[in-house]
Amino acid sequence: MPRCDDLCRDGLQPAQYGTPPADELDRLCRLLSQASLFNGLSCSDIARFARGVREVKAPKGEILFHRGAPCNGFHLILSGQIKLAFTSADGNEKVVDILYAGRSFGEAVMFTDKPYVVMAQALTDSTLLHIGKQVFFDEMAVDPSFCRKIIAGLAQRLHHLMADVESYSLRSGRERVIGYLLREEERDGDHVAEGQVSIRLPTSKGTIASRLNLTQEHFSRILNELSNARLIQVEGRTIHIPDIGRLRKSLN
Repeated sequence: MPRCDDLCRDGLQPAQYGTPPADELDRLCRLLSQASLFNGLSCSDIARFARGVREVKAPKGEILFHRGAPCNGFHLILSGQIKLAFTSADGNEKVVDILYAGRSFGEAVMFTDKPYVVMAQALTDSTLLHIGKQVFFDEMAVDPSFCRKIIAGLAQRLHHLMADVESYSLRSGRERVIGYLLREEERDGDHVAEGQVSIRLPTSKGTIASRLNLTQEHFSRILNELSNARLIQVEGRTIHIPDIGRLRKSLN
């Protein structure tokens, strides 16, 4: 099976450009329209991207690209979960982010014209679109409003990174874990929950611990402490919260 980064690179060869068949064009437009990045664009606007798009199927564990690989575009997640991480020569890993459907990644690297500084791996069976940078740049050249949307998205990610630095520097491990659980609950719902809720951890505790800049042992110890305080109940990867309002107040 070809590696994802090979498929993405193949999709950028000049021979692949051109208008796809009508049925394929319609399918790609429907897929692209799911992303917030393309909100507000008409079908004809979205169709202009289709000539630079390739769909990628990544089974669980698949490496989409390694650190140092060339960046020829960016990825948009249609389904599944993707992990971005630094890896050391001796195999140690630091998870930078865990991304879900609707999120995109690689835009910032694409603009710098430098290789990837992280690796990307599918945490679950995932479907993505790879959008070639040339078609992306072509659209930016003719649509100032699209440029502003891209800048806003990159600024939001910078704000997210700054929040991460603040959390690692100023918040205790306990505060980070509680904050993560609250964010996971908010991500799954469209309203502020009250009372008893249950959260299914989206991936392994080790991966989540790395994302929170904790060791797996420290993460497990904090879960145990929260359980002893009757703020949560741990059942494998499912976290039961008897009173989420009480858990929120414990951060104050």
